Amino acid sequence: MSSAGGTLYEVLRDCLRRDEPVALATVVASAEAAPLGAKLLVRRDGEVLGTLGTTELDAVVGREAQGALVSGQSSLRHYGPRGEILRDEVSVFVEAFTPPPRMVILGAVDFSAALSAVANVLGYRVVVCDARAVFATKARFPAANEVVVEWPDRYLNRLGSTLGPRDAICILTHDAKFDVPAVVAALRTEVGYIGAMGSRRTKERREAKLREAGVDDAGLARVRAPIGLDLGARTPQETAISICAEIIACQTGTETVGSLSRGTGPIHHTASPL
Repeated sequence: MSSAGGTLYEVLRDCLRRDEPVALATVVASAEAAPLGAKLLVRRDGEVLGTLGTTELDAVVGREAQGALVSGQSSLRHYGPRGEILRDEVSVFVEAFTPPPRMVILGAVDFSAALSAVANVLGYRVVVCDARAVFATKARFPAANEVVVEWPDRYLNRLGSTLGPRDAICILTHDAKFDVPAVVAALRTEVGYIGAMGSRRTKERREAKLREAGVDDAGLARVRAPIGLDLGARTPQETAISICAEIIACQTGTETVGSLSRGTGPIHHTASPL
């Protein structure tokens, strides 16, 4: 298979320079069923370059490479010579080259500063966005990789399809004129996590406005509100940990700790005496 972008290695180099997700599949063991060292390069848009020996094997590995781009996980896989599963004549190492997951924090508030610091430690590329230039400054958010002065919904519309399941959007604005359009824009993406800060009363008012904006039940169900796991967090730093904990739980499918969005009681707890 060919590509207008150049040889396999040139395309790989260019993708890496642009931080464009790409997967490289290499035959690392073969009982004469496939050429040892054969390579298949798979881009996010589905374009492939190279071959592992047969069109059937290329098709199967190509699909699994696309899955690796979504998960960001590299792995060793085993097939038959024509891509048959539960066979081991061919061993293929699928290496996923993916940029760090992104966390887009909407709202230049104190909680955003704490969240950007915790997310940075977890390996996220953090962007803080707010339309108010006086608040959205690099000095206030030193842990953020980027601080953007723009209306949140416009910024999300610009990002569009670049956000995926590994990414997160955290809406911390507490202001309907900011967060309602931002939630609508977030729901247009394939981002893996959408959370919105606020009390349960704020959630009810926000949901009413979102319904007026055309958001259906499925859309509302994607929004984690109130944001975070119910850890009894009170400070910005504790709240940041509860938010990141919920993101991890969503990504792993492990929700053994109750989410605030699933409960009915107060979102703050009275501290127990030591």
